[in-house]
Amino acid sequence: MTPHLILTNARILTMDAAHPRAGAIALAGERILALGAPSVIEPMAGPGTDVIDCKGATLLPGFVESHLHLIFGGAELSHLHLTGIEGEEALTRAFRVFAEKHPDRPLLMAQGGHYALLDHPMSRHDLDRMIADRPIAIMAHDHHTVWANTAALKAAGILGGLKTPPGHEVVMGADGLATGELLEFEAFAPIVAYNGEARIGLGIATGAEPSPWPADAEMAIDRRAAAAGLAHAARHGITSMVNMDGNLYSLELLRSLQKEGGLTARVKVPFHFKPHMDLSELDRADHMTRAFNDDWLTSGFVKMFMDGVVDSRTAYMLNDYPGHPGQRGEPLFPGPRFNEIATEIDRRGLQIAVHAIGDGAVRTTIDGYEAAQRANGHRDSRHRIEHIELIDPADIPRLGALGITASVQPVHAPGAMDFALEPTIHTVGLDRLKDAYLCRTLAEAGAPLAFASDWPVTDINVIRGIGAQMCRRPYAAPGATDQRVSLAETLYAYTAGGAWAAHREGLVGTLRPGMAADVVVLTGDIENTPAEEIASLDVALTVAGGRITWRA
Repeated sequence: MTPHLILTNARILTMDAAHPRAGAIALAGERILALGAPSVIEPMAGPGTDVIDCKGATLLPGFVESHLHLIFGGAELSHLHLTGIEGEEALTRAFRVFAEKHPDRPLLMAQGGHYALLDHPMSRHDLDRMIADRPIAIMAHDHHTVWANTAALKAAGILGGLKTPPGHEVVMGADGLATGELLEFEAFAPIVAYNGEARIGLGIATGAEPSPWPADAEMAIDRRAAAAGLAHAARHGITSMVNMDGNLYSLELLRSLQKEGGLTARVKVPFHFKPHMDLSELDRADHMTRAFNDDWLTSGFVKMFMDGVVDSRTAYMLNDYPGHPGQRGEPLFPGPRFNEIATEIDRRGLQIAVHAIGDGAVRTTIDGYEAAQRANGHRDSRHRIEHIELIDPADIPRLGALGITASVQPVHAPGAMDFALEPTIHTVGLDRLKDAYLCRTLAEAGAPLAFASDWPVTDINVIRGIGAQMCRRPYAAPGATDQRVSLAETLYAYTAGGAWAAHREGLVGTLRPGMAADVVVLTGDIENTPAEEIASLDVALTVAGGRITWRA
């Protein structure tokens, strides 16, 4: 067989322990044909073979983004982004410039606001001073809080409040009206809906399907958001991803892109199980698993939220938040209920991924996985915990013992990349920082690692993430230790580790003959780049299924 593409003069890191390095790779169709020295691979070229000289740059398996929100992220690319914007004056200026550029938008939505953006808790009155005559809103960087002005609250029909499930809240003021602070997805779902993004928000907000099913024109709008997200991912070397919100509609959108040749990454999409659901709803997860099971689109897992986030104190803790007696957050699934659900999901042969940030949420999730294993016996489930921002030391060895994947985002650690140290550090408490945002400790205890960005919560740029992980400093707190893992371990967690965590290690994550032709070429040699300069590298080439999806 003659290859259609040869990449040569590269420093290839295969992630295959049996053959860890090579200098050239030949791709034929959607598969890897051969790896070896340039003197062996280059003569395989035929008249139609594209031969690319990588000039000594690192070549890796295509990055596996283990936790992101693809369609949401694609839609948000057109919103106002607040990175680097601080204080009321700068925020006002940014909103007013954005408003002038977009006179016809029903809602001016900003992304990336943090909880200390102003020098006091933000309210609708603050946003009214910026713009009062048009609906405006700010999505927190963690995507668990929205702040809206009065016009937005009125337009969404929630100025007078909204009945929400436990753990979700439209915060009300002494005047009987909403303050503008909306905690968790079902509280700010009306804002998202008013912005025309209700359909793509269902997979995370309620787990339901659009009703009525969207017309072709409506689906075309949502396909464009998905396509924008895929293009953004390809730009950063991502060829496989685990979408962490989803429903059948998400999969159908991606399938329509696949039919048009527009699916540029392999996507795994969950069924989102919500607290109000009956176990019979898992039949929908079974259907998604059967209906989508090819090399590009799969399901086969159930996503759940156990708690919220630290900064809004909706993360579920074992102990009170410092300075807030009696306040610990609450689990969205009480322990006995979660045990029952996890056992049933596991019995059906499905994987489970649970968002658990507080140490109470993490323990409840581990207990549920242990209950499932007791009931159903040990199997290769690879159940996952997403985030693990705080964990009780007693629970650390349980991850490895139960085979639980630690799906963590090194870039979420305050101070590591874009997230400021405050207010998170003092919300957690200095005495608990030794147990917070762990990577190395979890790995040393036997937990398999899968790294990700949680885009659009943080920058999707994998190379920035690698640089942030390699440069992260220990917290200045009692007992806090260096939580970096080596460069080799970091690259593995962004490739083969992510593939294994998604049950895709037979297809992607390593480079060897017969595997998927998914490759990323960097602009330099990452192994010989100082840690503090890694983030200055870039992606030169992305290849997914043998097709070039990005070329600088």
